[in-house]
Amino acid sequence: MDSLPLWLLAVIFVVAAAVIWFAGIQLSKTTDVLDSRLHLGSALGGLIVLAVATNLPEIAITVSAAASGSIDVAAGNILGGIALQTVVIAIIDAFGKRGKDVKPITYRAASLTLVLEAVVVIAVLAVVIAGSQLPSGLLFARLTPDVVLIAAIWIVGLFLVRHASKGLPWHEDGAAPDTVAQHPDPDKDDGDTTTKMSTAKAAAIFTISAVATLVAGVVLEQSGEVASSQLGLSGVLFGATILALATSLPEISTGLQAVRQGNDNLAVSDIFGGNAFLPVLFLVATVIGGKAVLPQANASDIYLTALAALLTVVYVVGLIFRPKRHVWGMGIDSLVVIVLYLLGTAGLVAITVA
Repeated sequence: MDSLPLWLLAVIFVVAAAVIWFAGIQLSKTTDVLDSRLHLGSALGGLIVLAVATNLPEIAITVSAAASGSIDVAAGNILGGIALQTVVIAIIDAFGKRGKDVKPITYRAASLTLVLEAVVVIAVLAVVIAGSQLPSGLLFARLTPDVVLIAAIWIVGLFLVRHASKGLPWHEDGAAPDTVAQHPDPDKDDGDTTTKMSTAKAAAIFTISAVATLVAGVVLEQSGEVASSQLGLSGVLFGATILALATSLPEISTGLQAVRQGNDNLAVSDIFGGNAFLPVLFLVATVIGGKAVLPQANASDIYLTALAALLTVVYVVGLIFRPKRHVWGMGIDSLVVIVLYLLGTAGLVAITVA
Protein backbone atom coordinates (compact mmCIF):
# COMPACT_ATOMS: atom_id res chain seq x y z
CA MET A 1 0.00 0.00 0.00
CA ASP A 2 3.02 2.27 0.22
CA SER A 3 2.54 3.51 -3.34
CA LEU A 4 -1.16 4.33 -3.01
CA PRO A 5 -2.23 8.00 -2.93
CA LEU A 6 -3.54 9.48 0.30
CA TRP A 7 -7.14 9.81 -0.94
CA LEU A 8 -7.33 6.13 -1.86
CA LEU A 9 -5.86 5.14 1.50
CA ALA A 10 -8.56 7.23 3.17
CA VAL A 11 -11.27 5.44 1.18
CA ILE A 12 -9.86 2.02 2.10
CA PHE A 13 -9.63 3.09 5.75
CA VAL A 14 -13.28 4.25 5.81
CA VAL A 15 -14.56 1.10 4.07
CA ALA A 16 -12.68 -1.13 6.51
CA ALA A 17 -14.07 0.88 9.43
CA ALA A 18 -17.62 0.48 8.03
CA VAL A 19 -17.16 -3.30 7.78
CA ILE A 20 -16.00 -3.39 11.40
CA TRP A 21 -19.00 -1.29 12.49
CA PHE A 22 -21.65 -3.51 10.89
CA ALA A 23 -19.88 -6.71 11.90
CA GLY A 24 -19.84 -5.41 15.47
CA ILE A 25 -23.63 -5.06 15.45
CA GLN A 26 -23.98 -8.71 14.42
CA LEU A 27 -21.48 -9.75 17.09
CA SER A 28 -23.58 -8.09 19.77
CA LYS A 29 -26.84 -9.64 18.57
CA THR A 30 -25.44 -13.15 18.34
CA THR A 31 -23.48 -12.87 21.60
CA ASP A 32 -26.70 -12.02 23.40
CA VAL A 33 -28.25 -15.22 22.00
CA LEU A 34 -25.20 -17.37 22.76
CA ASP A 35 -24.94 -15.99 26.31
CA SER A 36 -28.49 -17.07 27.03
CA ARG A 37 -28.35 -20.41 25.25
CA LEU A 38 -24.98 -21.43 26.73
CA HIS A 39 -25.82 -19.93 30.16
CA LEU A 40 -22.70 -17.76 30.24
CA GLY A 41 -24.33 -14.68 31.70
CA SER A 42 -23.94 -11.14 30.39
CA ALA A 43 -20.79 -10.33 32.37
CA LEU A 44 -18.86 -13.48 31.47
CA GLY A 45 -20.09 -13.36 27.89
CA GLY A 46 -18.87 -9.79 27.55
CA LEU A 47 -15.60 -10.63 29.28
CA ILE A 48 -14.69 -13.58 27.06
CA VAL A 49 -16.82 -14.01 23.93
CA LEU A 50 -17.60 -10.45 22.91
CA ALA A 51 -14.46 -8.80 24.32
CA VAL A 52 -12.08 -11.07 22.42
CA ALA A 53 -14.12 -10.91 19.20
CA THR A 54 -14.37 -7.12 19.18
CA ASN A 55 -10.63 -6.87 19.83
CA LEU A 56 -9.69 -8.93 16.78
CA PRO A 57 -8.50 -5.74 14.99
CA GLU A 58 -6.12 -5.06 17.88
CA ILE A 59 -4.90 -8.67 17.72
CA ALA A 60 -4.23 -8.32 14.00
CA ILE A 61 -2.49 -4.97 14.46
CA THR A 62 -0.30 -6.28 17.30
CA VAL A 63 0.78 -9.35 15.34
CA SER A 64 1.52 -7.30 12.23
CA ALA A 65 3.35 -4.55 14.14
CA ALA A 66 5.41 -7.00 16.22
CA ALA A 67 6.42 -8.97 13.12
CA SER A 68 7.56 -5.81 11.37
CA GLY A 69 9.31 -4.44 14.45
CA SER A 70 6.91 -1.48 14.88
CA ILE A 71 6.60 -1.91 18.63
CA ASP A 72 5.68 1.74 19.17
CA VAL A 73 2.58 1.38 17.00
CA ALA A 74 1.54 -1.82 18.80
CA ALA A 75 2.10 -0.34 22.27
CA GLY A 76 0.38 2.93 21.40
CA ASN A 77 -2.61 1.11 19.93
CA ILE A 78 -2.99 -1.24 22.91
CA LEU A 79 -2.57 1.34 25.67
CA GLY A 80 -4.28 4.16 23.80
CA GLY A 81 -7.04 1.73 22.90
CA ILE A 82 -7.72 0.96 26.57
CA ALA A 83 -8.14 4.65 27.40
CA LEU A 84 -10.32 5.32 24.37
CA GLN A 85 -12.44 2.21 24.82
CA THR A 86 -13.20 3.38 28.35
CA VAL A 87 -14.57 6.57 26.80
CA VAL A 88 -16.80 4.35 24.65
CA ILE A 89 -18.89 3.74 27.80
CA ALA A 90 -19.62 7.48 27.82
CA ILE A 91 -20.61 7.34 24.15
CA ILE A 92 -22.94 4.43 24.84
CA ASP A 93 -24.30 6.27 27.87
CA ALA A 94 -25.06 9.37 25.81
CA PHE A 95 -26.49 7.76 22.66
CA GLY A 96 -27.62 4.27 23.68
CA LYS A 97 -30.92 5.19 25.31
CA ARG A 98 -32.46 8.64 25.19
CA GLY A 99 -35.39 10.02 27.12
CA LYS A 100 -36.30 12.10 30.11
CA ASP A 101 -36.78 9.14 32.43
CA VAL A 102 -33.78 7.10 31.25
CA LYS A 103 -31.10 6.70 33.94
CA PRO A 104 -27.31 6.73 33.22
CA ILE A 105 -25.76 3.43 32.19
CA THR A 106 -23.85 2.96 35.45
CA TYR A 107 -27.18 3.20 37.27
CA ARG A 108 -28.85 0.63 35.02
CA ALA A 109 -25.86 -1.77 34.98
CA ALA A 110 -26.13 -2.47 38.71
CA SER A 111 -23.70 -5.34 39.08
CA LEU A 112 -20.77 -5.85 41.43
CA THR A 113 -19.35 -8.24 38.84
CA LEU A 114 -18.67 -5.24 36.62
CA VAL A 115 -16.77 -3.60 39.48
CA LEU A 116 -14.69 -6.78 39.74
CA GLU A 117 -13.95 -6.63 36.01
CA ALA A 118 -12.82 -3.01 36.35
CA VAL A 119 -10.51 -3.97 39.23
CA VAL A 120 -8.91 -6.61 36.98
CA VAL A 121 -8.28 -3.90 34.38
CA ILE A 122 -6.56 -1.68 36.95
CA ALA A 123 -4.45 -4.61 38.21
CA VAL A 124 -3.28 -5.43 34.69
CA LEU A 125 -2.41 -1.78 34.01
CA ALA A 126 -0.39 -1.65 37.25
CA VAL A 127 1.70 -4.58 36.01
CA VAL A 128 2.22 -2.78 32.69
CA ILE A 129 3.69 0.21 34.53
CA ALA A 130 5.85 -2.02 36.72
CA GLY A 131 7.00 -4.06 33.72
CA SER A 132 8.20 -0.93 31.95
CA GLN A 133 10.82 -0.51 34.69
CA LEU A 134 12.29 -4.01 34.36
CA PRO A 135 15.58 -4.61 32.52
CA SER A 136 15.13 -5.79 28.95
CA GLY A 137 17.43 -8.77 29.54
CA LEU A 138 14.83 -10.71 31.57
CA LEU A 139 13.88 -12.83 28.58
CA PHE A 140 13.49 -16.60 28.77
CA ALA A 141 11.84 -18.82 26.14
CA ARG A 142 10.76 -15.63 24.32
CA LEU A 143 8.83 -14.52 27.42
CA THR A 144 9.33 -11.98 30.20
CA PRO A 145 7.94 -12.09 33.78
CA ASP A 146 5.72 -9.03 33.28
CA VAL A 147 3.75 -10.33 30.29
CA VAL A 148 3.35 -13.74 31.93
CA LEU A 149 1.94 -12.07 35.06
CA ILE A 150 -0.45 -10.00 32.95
CA ALA A 151 -1.80 -13.15 31.28
CA ALA A 152 -2.08 -14.87 34.68
CA ILE A 153 -4.06 -11.97 36.16
CA TRP A 154 -6.41 -12.03 33.18
CA ILE A 155 -7.03 -15.78 33.57
CA VAL A 156 -7.57 -15.44 37.32
CA GLY A 157 -9.97 -12.60 36.57
CA LEU A 158 -12.00 -14.91 34.33
CA PHE A 159 -12.34 -17.43 37.17
CA LEU A 160 -13.31 -14.71 39.64
CA VAL A 161 -15.96 -13.29 37.34
CA ARG A 162 -17.31 -16.78 36.70
CA HIS A 163 -17.51 -17.38 40.44
CA ALA A 164 -19.11 -13.97 41.03
CA SER A 165 -21.76 -14.67 38.38
CA LYS A 166 -23.00 -17.56 40.53
CA GLY A 167 -23.54 -15.31 43.51
CA LEU A 168 -21.75 -12.95 45.88
CA PRO A 169 -22.17 -12.42 49.65
CA TRP A 170 -23.79 -9.06 48.84
CA HIS A 171 -27.33 -8.02 48.01
CA GLU A 172 -27.05 -7.65 44.25
CA ASP A 173 -28.78 -9.42 41.39
CA GLY A 174 -27.20 -7.77 38.35
CA ALA A 175 -30.06 -5.35 37.73
CA ALA A 176 -31.19 -2.12 39.31
CA PRO A 177 -34.28 -2.65 41.51
CA ASP A 178 -36.37 -0.15 39.54
CA THR A 179 -35.34 -1.21 36.02
CA VAL A 180 -36.41 -4.06 33.76
CA ALA A 181 -34.60 -7.38 33.76
CA GLN A 182 -31.39 -7.42 31.77
CA HIS A 183 -31.37 -11.05 30.67
CA PRO A 184 -33.87 -11.60 27.83
CA ASP A 185 -35.27 -15.05 27.25
CA PRO A 186 -33.84 -16.39 23.96
CA ASP A 187 -37.01 -18.42 23.33
CA LYS A 188 -39.47 -15.62 23.97
CA ASP A 189 -41.23 -14.25 20.89
CA ASP A 190 -40.98 -10.49 21.30
CA GLY A 191 -40.71 -9.52 17.64
CA ASP A 192 -36.91 -9.52 17.62
CA THR A 193 -35.59 -11.92 14.98
CA THR A 194 -32.49 -12.63 17.09
CA THR A 195 -34.60 -14.30 19.79
CA LYS A 196 -35.92 -16.75 17.18
CA MET A 197 -32.42 -17.52 15.92
CA SER A 198 -31.11 -21.04 16.44
CA THR A 199 -27.88 -21.56 18.36
CA ALA A 200 -26.14 -22.95 15.26
CA LYS A 201 -27.18 -19.96 13.15
CA ALA A 202 -26.08 -17.54 15.87
CA ALA A 203 -22.69 -19.26 16.10
CA ALA A 204 -22.28 -19.14 12.30
CA ILE A 205 -23.14 -15.42 12.10
CA PHE A 206 -20.85 -14.74 15.05
CA THR A 207 -17.95 -16.54 13.33
CA ILE A 208 -18.47 -14.76 10.00
CA SER A 209 -18.69 -11.39 11.75
CA ALA A 210 -15.54 -12.14 13.74
CA VAL A 211 -13.61 -13.06 10.58
CA ALA A 212 -14.86 -9.90 8.86
CA THR A 213 -13.72 -7.86 11.86
CA LEU A 214 -10.29 -9.50 11.77
CA VAL A 215 -9.73 -8.96 8.03
CA ALA A 216 -10.99 -5.39 8.17
CA GLY A 217 -8.71 -4.77 11.15
CA VAL A 218 -5.65 -5.82 9.15
CA VAL A 219 -6.66 -3.54 6.27
CA LEU A 220 -7.34 -0.75 8.75
CA GLU A 221 -3.87 -1.04 10.29
CA GLN A 222 -2.00 -1.21 6.99
CA SER A 223 -3.84 1.64 5.28
CA GLY A 224 -3.78 3.77 8.44
CA GLU A 225 -0.06 3.28 9.05
CA VAL A 226 0.85 4.30 5.49
CA ALA A 227 -1.49 7.30 5.64
CA SER A 228 -0.06 8.41 8.99
CA SER A 229 3.49 8.28 7.63
CA GLN A 230 2.44 10.40 4.64
CA LEU A 231 0.84 12.90 7.05
CA GLY A 232 3.92 12.90 9.29
CA LEU A 233 2.17 11.59 12.42
CA SER A 234 4.30 9.75 14.99
CA GLY A 235 3.60 6.06 15.58
CA VAL A 236 2.59 6.61 19.21
CA LEU A 237 0.23 9.53 18.51
CA PHE A 238 -1.36 7.77 15.55
CA GLY A 239 -1.77 4.48 17.44
CA ALA A 240 -3.24 6.15 20.50
CA THR A 241 -5.73 8.38 18.68
CA ILE A 242 -6.82 7.68 15.09
CA LEU A 243 -6.01 3.96 15.02
CA ALA A 244 -7.37 3.42 18.54
CA LEU A 245 -10.62 5.17 17.57
CA ALA A 246 -11.01 3.11 14.41
CA THR A 247 -10.37 -0.18 16.20
CA SER A 248 -12.84 0.84 18.92
CA LEU A 249 -15.68 0.88 16.40
CA PRO A 250 -16.67 -2.73 17.25
CA GLU A 251 -17.05 -1.77 20.90
CA ILE A 252 -19.16 1.28 19.98
CA SER A 253 -21.47 -0.63 17.63
CA THR A 254 -21.82 -3.67 19.89
CA GLY A 255 -22.32 -1.48 22.95
CA LEU A 256 -25.07 0.60 21.37
CA GLN A 257 -26.78 -2.54 20.08
CA ALA A 258 -26.55 -4.26 23.48
CA VAL A 259 -28.08 -1.25 25.24
CA ARG A 260 -30.92 -1.09 22.73
CA GLN A 261 -31.54 -4.78 23.40
CA GLY A 262 -31.84 -3.93 27.09
CA ASN A 263 -28.56 -5.59 28.07
CA ASP A 264 -26.60 -2.80 29.75
CA ASN A 265 -24.40 -5.25 31.64
CA LEU A 266 -23.16 -6.78 28.40
CA ALA A 267 -22.30 -3.35 26.98
CA VAL A 268 -20.17 -2.35 29.98
CA SER A 269 -18.69 -5.83 30.39
CA ASP A 270 -17.54 -5.79 26.77
CA ILE A 271 -15.50 -2.66 27.45
CA PHE A 272 -13.93 -3.82 30.71
CA GLY A 273 -13.39 -7.32 29.34
CA GLY A 274 -11.65 -5.95 26.26
CA ASN A 275 -9.53 -3.57 28.31
CA ALA A 276 -8.37 -6.42 30.56
CA PHE A 277 -7.61 -8.57 27.52
CA LEU A 278 -5.67 -5.99 25.48
CA PRO A 279 -2.48 -6.00 27.64
CA VAL A 280 -2.34 -9.79 27.18
CA LEU A 281 -1.38 -8.96 23.60
CA PHE A 282 2.00 -7.79 24.94
CA LEU A 283 2.72 -11.47 25.52
CA VAL A 284 1.92 -12.12 21.87
CA ALA A 285 4.14 -9.24 20.79
CA THR A 286 6.99 -10.51 22.98
CA VAL A 287 6.80 -14.03 21.56
CA ILE A 288 6.62 -12.83 17.95
CA GLY A 289 9.23 -10.08 18.28
CA GLY A 290 11.59 -12.17 20.40
CA LYS A 291 12.43 -9.28 22.73
CA ALA A 292 11.02 -7.62 25.82
CA VAL A 293 8.28 -5.16 24.90
CA LEU A 294 7.33 -3.32 28.08
CA PRO A 295 10.90 -2.25 29.03
CA GLN A 296 10.92 -0.41 25.69
CA ALA A 297 7.84 1.58 26.66
CA ASN A 298 8.39 5.30 26.42
CA ALA A 299 6.96 8.16 28.45
CA SER A 300 3.82 8.43 26.32
CA ASP A 301 3.05 4.72 26.77
CA ILE A 302 3.24 4.98 30.56
CA TYR A 303 1.19 8.17 30.39
CA LEU A 304 -1.56 6.40 28.45
CA THR A 305 -1.52 3.52 30.93
CA ALA A 306 -2.02 5.86 33.87
CA LEU A 307 -4.77 7.71 32.00
CA ALA A 308 -6.60 4.43 31.29
CA ALA A 309 -6.39 3.43 34.96
CA LEU A 310 -7.73 6.83 36.05
CA LEU A 311 -10.72 6.63 33.68
CA THR A 312 -11.48 3.11 34.91
CA VAL A 313 -11.47 4.28 38.53
CA VAL A 314 -14.08 6.93 37.65
CA TYR A 315 -16.43 4.23 36.39
CA VAL A 316 -15.75 2.03 39.42
CA VAL A 317 -17.01 4.89 41.56
CA GLY A 318 -19.96 5.35 39.21
CA LEU A 319 -20.94 1.68 39.41
CA ILE A 320 -20.81 1.79 43.21
CA PHE A 321 -22.70 5.07 43.72
CA ARG A 322 -24.98 4.67 40.63
CA PRO A 323 -25.69 8.34 39.78
CA LYS A 324 -29.25 9.05 38.62
CA ARG A 325 -28.68 12.54 37.27
CA HIS A 326 -28.09 13.24 33.58
CA VAL A 327 -25.73 16.00 32.46
CA TRP A 328 -25.79 16.76 28.72
CA GLY A 329 -27.47 13.43 28.06
CA MET A 330 -25.06 11.30 30.11
CA GLY A 331 -24.21 10.40 33.70
CA ILE A 332 -21.91 12.59 35.77
CA ASP A 333 -19.25 9.88 35.72
CA SER A 334 -19.32 9.72 31.91
CA LEU A 335 -18.94 13.51 31.71
CA VAL A 336 -15.93 13.35 34.05
CA VAL A 337 -14.39 10.60 31.90
CA ILE A 338 -14.76 12.67 28.72
CA VAL A 339 -13.23 15.75 30.32
CA LEU A 340 -10.31 13.76 31.72
CA TYR A 341 -9.73 12.05 28.37
CA LEU A 342 -9.66 15.37 26.47
CA LEU A 343 -7.22 16.81 28.99
CA GLY A 344 -5.18 13.61 28.80
CA THR A 345 -5.05 13.75 24.99
CA ALA A 346 -3.80 17.33 25.17
CA GLY A 347 -1.06 16.15 27.53
CA LEU A 348 -0.18 13.32 25.14
CA VAL A 349 0.26 15.79 22.30
CA ALA A 350 2.54 17.88 24.54
CA ILE A 351 4.64 14.80 25.33
CA THR A 352 5.03 13.71 21.70
CA VAL A 353 5.83 17.22 20.49
CA ALA A 354 8.37 17.91 23.24
